[in-house]
Amino acid sequence: MTADPADEIAAALAKIRGRRPRPPFGGGFGGPHPHEHRGHGPHGFPGGPPWADPGSGRFAGVARLRMLDALLAAGGPLSVSEIADAVGVDQPRASRLVQQGVQMRLVEREPDPDDARRLRVRLTAEGERLVSSLRGRRRDAVRSALESFTDAERADFARLLAKFADAWPQD
Repeated sequence: MTADPADEIAAALAKIRGRRPRPPFGGGFGGPHPHEHRGHGPHGFPGGPPWADPGSGRFAGVARLRMLDALLAAGGPLSVSEIADAVGVDQPRASRLVQQGVQMRLVEREPDPDDARRLRVRLTAEGERLVSSLRGRRRDAVRSALESFTDAERADFARLLAKFADAWPQD
């Protein structure tokens, strides 16, 4: 049985997003947004847009979603350092992302069995449901975008995009 091109394309796009280079000097993608001014977030809201506020009861924001996606893809707990690398942010930002996820009961911390001084982070059942739902929506969006493609074009596009994603620079 051949893989669904929509799944392959969604996976390739996620792979590319996960390989964004970090800005110089450790700023990470969680650092200040270039359009933030006088205590306002990138969209003109104090502290950022309301949909990105973990206190609002909604879990949005690109870095937070990438964290959940990385945890699901890992198939098990990750350290904060591993999350930082997977998401493309520095460690302090990754720690904040984890804390927000814990507050929202989407992730939880557990002791590292190999090093009692360290903690690992894993998805909760609620976090797994959320990221699976988001992946389903991503797959549906890809399928919608592919409606005008022939079966051969879908397969070719999936193959070429996967090749492109594999060649995408790591650094």
